[in-house]
Amino acid sequence: MTGTEHLARKGIRTPFDERPFLAIWELTQACDLVCAHCRACATPDRDPHELDTQEGKALLDSLAAMHVPLVVLTGGDPAKRPDMAELVAHGKSVGLTMAVTPSGTPRMTRERIAELGAAGVARLAVSVDGPDAASHDAFRGVPGSFAESVRILRTARELGIEVQINTSVGPHNHKALAAMAAFAAEMHAVLWSVFFVVPTGRAGASLLLGPRHVEALLEELADLAKGAPFDVKTTAAPHFRRVQLERHAKAVGVHTEIDEHGLVVGPRGINDGSGFVFVSHVGDIFPSGFLPLRAGNVREDDLGQVYREHPLFRSLRDEDALVGKCGACPFRRVCGGSRARAYAVEGDVLASDPLCAYVPKALREPVEASSVA
Repeated sequence: MTGTEHLARKGIRTPFDERPFLAIWELTQACDLVCAHCRACATPDRDPHELDTQEGKALLDSLAAMHVPLVVLTGGDPAKRPDMAELVAHGKSVGLTMAVTPSGTPRMTRERIAELGAAGVARLAVSVDGPDAASHDAFRGVPGSFAESVRILRTARELGIEVQINTSVGPHNHKALAAMAAFAAEMHAVLWSVFFVVPTGRAGASLLLGPRHVEALLEELADLAKGAPFDVKTTAAPHFRRVQLERHAKAVGVHTEIDEHGLVVGPRGINDGSGFVFVSHVGDIFPSGFLPLRAGNVREDDLGQVYREHPLFRSLRDEDALVGKCGACPFRRVCGGSRARAYAVEGDVLASDPLCAYVPKALREPVEASSVA
């Protein structure tokens, strides 16, 4: 039984079955940085097999036809492509909300930022991985990247463009969350997106934190989010939703609402292949950039059909197909664990997220019973 059929039998509305909420197109894998965690293993030069301008516009047309609310142009460094602003303008013209994630390099000049603003870009998202040059530049592999990132953020704000800060958390900066939150406020960011590393591309296991450490950081993020002048979200750490739901339930003095199937009630979270689709620089279709399982190519396949019908995508939208802790977890509909990390570490997209410390009650009870006996 497919995820859609299963949920339909339960009478559960599945908003992500027809279309993703977010589509990310990797314009290029070219980039002048050498980031320690780069999933794309970026190189300085562009691939001659990239989708060209007309193919890119056709892709944007297909996303508009699917009524995808948000499209992000990423890389590598999207500023490596001279048609970056042209693509933003086309996306805007067909009704898409367009965002861009430039790298912190001199290539993103004031003139190019102004071009993006004139093209109708909704937001620039810039990666900053430490509150100072020493921590950020070491992680990004190029001296001066921190200063360039700050310049891009400030210039965008001067030109009236919303900015977002993306931060990858690992052993290099796990003690700097409060400082990073202060930095995001100083930069007038509207959103701080905190990424917990998936070991793919250049990223190795040495960049992973332990599950209890991650849990403590998610609790700290929840504390920081309460008084922040910006929104806080996580990438590849959907269990932040569980932390927030548990806190809300405690604050209002009631237990988290559970439906007749024993699952926590709440809005369905975006996850790999569920509300999310990624298109590579050569047109390959993936559930996310961190889950390197190819499901098709936009040069040959209909993107909407792949998203809706491909067995990989359908399985990722069926929370009852999950196994291990995630399969037994009452939060699996609103969280679901990082499918990309499960695949990277366990070799199974439906396995438990190894960075989640939560143990469902159904799995705790046998242990507790045996310890009493």
